[in-house]
Amino acid sequence: MSIESLFDHRCDIYHLTSEEKSPGYQLPASPVFSYPKEPDEANVPCHFGVRSFNPTIQQTQPANEYEAKIKLTLPIGTDIRRNDKIVEPTTGLEYTAEQPRNVRNHHLYVHIQRIDAQKPL
Repeated sequence: MSIESLFDHRCDIYHLTSEEKSPGYQLPASPVFSYPKEPDEANVPCHFGVRSFNPTIQQTQPANEYEAKIKLTLPIGTDIRRNDKIVEPTTGLEYTAEQPRNVRNHHLYVHIQRIDAQKPL
């Protein structure tokens, strides 16, 4: 069995971009981070590891907070970086990538997180 037969899902990868922008009123420019509208890597074969799915739900006001951490396996040579946005096109769910790991130049895996509510800094 080859590694290609493991890749039964597809995902889109968006790289985090930074630009210097001033808020106005003669204030100095500071970095503003965003994701592009079009994916940098589209329709990439991948596998979302369901067994590593570890959801946490906290009841808070005004809404519940939902967190999940999943292992994503990708083919070697895929351009994925820390803090990239991963989108599963079939469900539209968005995840944020942690540090990618190269497994003996055979395949890549990266843990991805999904946070459904904005957390205070």
